[in-house]
Amino acid sequence: MSYHCVCCGQVHDGLPAIVADKPDLYFDIPEEEREQRVRLSADTCVIDDEHYFIRSVLAIPIRGQAETLDFGVWVSQKKEHFEQYLAYPDSADIGPFFGWFSTHIGLFAPTLNLKSMAHFQGGKLRPRIELEPTRHPLAVAQRKGITLNYAWRIAHEYVDLDA
Repeated sequence: MSYHCVCCGQVHDGLPAIVADKPDLYFDIPEEEREQRVRLSADTCVIDDEHYFIRSVLAIPIRGQAETLDFGVWVSQKKEHFEQYLAYPDSADIGPFFGWFSTHIGLFAPTLNLKSMAHFQGGKLRPRIELEPTRHPLAVAQRKGITLNYAWRIAHEYVDLDA
């Protein structure tokens, strides 16, 4: 199956990555206040000089497949850890650091504030997120995997797959 990528405009084969371009707390800030209160880049977000977020990847294994269903997500970080990441953005020698999951994923809701660890990979790769091993459906999916059919069902919720 193929899909139309909204980022590059191309048609790709395989599963798309599902991406949240902002942490959930961003949407709680009134639109007219965002320019003053939010500093947002492709990889980081700071709100009110009090809340620090990094963009990361949560990979869900697909049973019987080599590929994973990847979610581009945000997790909170303590200021000290956030600053360490800014100082060494391409290092695998920092962390892992605890963070609160800060992305809403509808089919696994509620997902906000799940406990997670950000594992820094280096090599210009975004940090990999490992959820606390609880009974939450998203944590179970990360540990045990999902079927390929379910992965495509999730993808259909988020991406234009009518290529």
